[in-house]
Amino acid sequence: MERDVFEKIVECAFDRLPENFKEGIDNVGIVVEDYPSDEIIQKMGLASRNSLLGLYQGVPRPFRNTWYGTSPVVPDRISIYKRNIEMHHQTDEEIERAIYNVLIHEIGHYFGMSEEEIRSAGY
Repeated sequence: MERDVFEKIVECAFDRLPENFKEGIDNVGIVVEDYPSDEIIQKMGLASRNSLLGLYQGVPRPFRNTWYGTSPVVPDRISIYKRNIEMHHQTDEEIERAIYNVLIHEIGHYFGMSEEEIRSAGY
């Protein structure tokens, strides 16, 4: 899939989120990358660069105290790994569904949910 088409699907997936969910998101950038970096692979102890579909990096919303934003803050980051999603899903419909699910999963981490909580919610 062409990168611009994939990025448009990511944008549309975000637009499909419930309004009250989107309104709660602050200072987060969503980026499309082909694969996680070697640094992330090593830091997370991954056996392969192909296993990770998305990643949230930042300060989860529940942990943002009164100090947050009192000095310049780099935006949190949600990475969506294009090549890995394409590797695990064949059709455009499967890729589109996977992007939406990965986005919700990573936003769950932004809202402070654990891996177990997100998975029990179906993502």
